[in-house]
Amino acid sequence: MSTSETPLVRVLDETGKVAPTPAAEQYLPLIEAIPDDELAQFYRDMVGIRAIDTQATNLQRQGQLALWPPSRGQEAAQVGSGRAARAQDTIFPSYREHAVTRIRGVDPVDIIKLMRGVSHGGWDPTDPKNGNTRLYTLVLGSQVLHAAGYAMGLTFDGRTGTGDPERDEAVVVYYGDGASSQGDVHEAMVFAASYQAPTLFFLQNNHWAISVPVTTQSRVPLVQRSAGYGIPSVRVDGNDVLASYAVSRVALDEARGGGGPRAIEAVTYRLGAHTTSDDPTKYRGDDEELAWAGRDPIVRMRAFLENRGAEESFFAEVDAEAADAAEDLRARTVQLGPPRADLMFDHVYSEPHPLIEEQKAWRARYEASFEGEGQ
Repeated sequence: MSTSETPLVRVLDETGKVAPTPAAEQYLPLIEAIPDDELAQFYRDMVGIRAIDTQATNLQRQGQLALWPPSRGQEAAQVGSGRAARAQDTIFPSYREHAVTRIRGVDPVDIIKLMRGVSHGGWDPTDPKNGNTRLYTLVLGSQVLHAAGYAMGLTFDGRTGTGDPERDEAVVVYYGDGASSQGDVHEAMVFAASYQAPTLFFLQNNHWAISVPVTTQSRVPLVQRSAGYGIPSVRVDGNDVLASYAVSRVALDEARGGGGPRAIEAVTYRLGAHTTSDDPTKYRGDDEELAWAGRDPIVRMRAFLENRGAEESFFAEVDAEAADAAEDLRARTVQLGPPRADLMFDHVYSEPHPLIEEQKAWRARYEASFEGEGQ
């Protein structure tokens, strides 16, 4: 099946007008029921995280971070799916889901700590304030296995498919088009399908696995990979936040309700570099970037809201809030000090361990032996 023959769920066209594709028709009642304040929140989320993302990129360029993976251009895919998840759901990100983690309650500075090298994980995934959000994973595809295993545990423990939507749980796992070629992803789909584990595989197809185009990675649309395992799979316009939200909402409701795993391919584009150590000008042309810049998810959503009567004061307020969030990120980043030296011993074991205590004591004695030298 060619890309042109694969159904695509899109509600908003590139100009922000409501122009649903045939595949989107079934989702329209859900979208039409979204309250105005939630629509405004979608836009607020996207603008806010882009400002934070831009600031973090600048901080890396100024030597404050070792690395930063930009998410510019992928805001709609992340915000739509992130807002579709329920509070009891568990999120397994890769390393670019800045919008999702912020929606779930993770402080963006905790991501900064990880990229700055002053934290071994960034945040505590067991702390309720972080919204059941697991840690970033830089090993491609490994989080997909973790997610499928966790979802299998939900099934074994009777925490899904009970018929109580306020209690039933599901898992959302994010990965990219490059990771979709990893064996881990396919093994995870085998187990999730076999055990009907409530897993939403959310693939962000941003067209480039660093310098390798998606056309080299697969001869067919990536949505067919998950469908090949018997997992109901949907292809969605990842630059349309309304479509991303609706498709994710339905998929998660089905997974929680005992329907087994679901998969979404969100077709989007990485407008920036893969990470700040990457130079995309070496492998893609200006024409491609300009074409996708014309499909900017934030510009599209703004036009939609303007057509609905949103006033200029709203957009000015959102821009001001985003600027404040970015400046707050900068201020707190430059104030970060070095980590405690004994931090390396924390969380090696879940409980106190005599070997770790012995090593910690040895380090303390060793450093104390240098005290007073040269005086």
